[in-house]
Amino acid sequence: MAPGAGAAPPASPSVVPAPSFGTVPLPPEFDARFYAPPAATVAAARPGQILAARRVSLAAFSLVPIAVDAWQVSYRSTDTRDEPIPAVATVITPRGVDPGKTRRLVSWQSAEDSTAQYCAPSYVLQQGSVPGAVSGTVNSSLEVLQIASLLATGSSVVVPDHEGPRSAFAAGPLAGRIVLDGIRAARSFAPLRLDPAARIGMMGYSGGAIATGWAAELQSTYAPDLRITAAAEGGVPADVRALVDLADGNLGSGLIVGGVIGVSREYPELARFLDRTATPAARALLAVKNPLCVAYQAALVPFLPVRSLFAVPGDPLDHPVPRAVLGALRMGRTTPAMPLFVYQSHPDWLVPVGPVDTLVRTYCSRGGQVEYLRDHFSEHLSLAVAGFLPAMLWMNDRLDGMPARSGCSTTDVGTIAGDPRVRQAFVAQVGDVLGGLVQRQLGNPPRR
Repeated sequence: MAPGAGAAPPASPSVVPAPSFGTVPLPPEFDARFYAPPAATVAAARPGQILAARRVSLAAFSLVPIAVDAWQVSYRSTDTRDEPIPAVATVITPRGVDPGKTRRLVSWQSAEDSTAQYCAPSYVLQQGSVPGAVSGTVNSSLEVLQIASLLATGSSVVVPDHEGPRSAFAAGPLAGRIVLDGIRAARSFAPLRLDPAARIGMMGYSGGAIATGWAAELQSTYAPDLRITAAAEGGVPADVRALVDLADGNLGSGLIVGGVIGVSREYPELARFLDRTATPAARALLAVKNPLCVAYQAALVPFLPVRSLFAVPGDPLDHPVPRAVLGALRMGRTTPAMPLFVYQSHPDWLVPVGPVDTLVRTYCSRGGQVEYLRDHFSEHLSLAVAGFLPAMLWMNDRLDGMPARSGCSTTDVGTIAGDPRVRQAFVAQVGDVLGGLVQRQLGNPPRR
């Protein structure tokens, strides 16, 4: 499935057929031929170039097959040191749709929030993978319902493993590059039959918003060849330092410590700082959390005083290395060129609203185009469900060619669920999911 060592990747690699029914997919850690092609082969490719491709069978919750066409593509991307790296994405399209019509492409960024490759959506979405209730991949497992809704609108969907080959959770600049190269790969993937004029959207929540937001900011410099129509993001970790401050001694501390591990994999200077300053108890804790998916990351050591992990004088986050790394992860360096829809829970207990307010003001002060929706009743987890629907409705309008509202706007609501359009969309979403579970072909015909 991967070219030989030192060889340049083929211009159009052949697609490996889907395995026979009942075949159990290998986790990425045991599937190096696809997930870790030779370094020379990766280096010889251009960003977004496909190195290998294969058909896969998708299933809801690892068990119930979904009537869509799906593939995995291995492609070349770039890390934050401008070095070539391999990346993988799952490409999905409605089955039986007229290929002569212009399709829409949505890049869906999963809230993977994990530190192991077996937690990646490319594995979790496959039929026969270890169920999320066992592996702890609850986010990617449940997000198949949202992916089904996107497919039902007639959109093709690309789901990148945006944490990269080292599972660098929360390393936003890396994730943004992998997202953009995943879109490049999807556009060039012949079996997808995507019209060159197809409009492109990006969506993600929480950990997925890290990847979406950074892809939006990096697009004009890293991928100016891509014309992104719109981006929607919710529960936005605009300032990772603020997340650490909020989580210190609170409910979200376990997940945030997982983010520290993930970021250290992309920023070796932070890894060296951890190695020098972590207490003996912290070393043991970091070793235990090192290979865990999101549910176990969150469940292990909630209410932990995060700063107690470091044996340094003063606030460890104010030391030069953590301060520099956390500064590099702060959004707002550039203003996205495409319209944005941002939604946020005001009483969010994990991702504070203040930095999101600041980010929106920053974009708007530079001429950005942002529709900002703040929900005063939902919290972080409930908004992941309720907020998807208005974001999808907004994205549908953009992908249908309707222009976004000019300038910037901020709307405060008691609850998003009170919008009649959202309630109607929820009913339709339930129908999409139930239809997909009984083998109805999602998106054929498309539902707008």
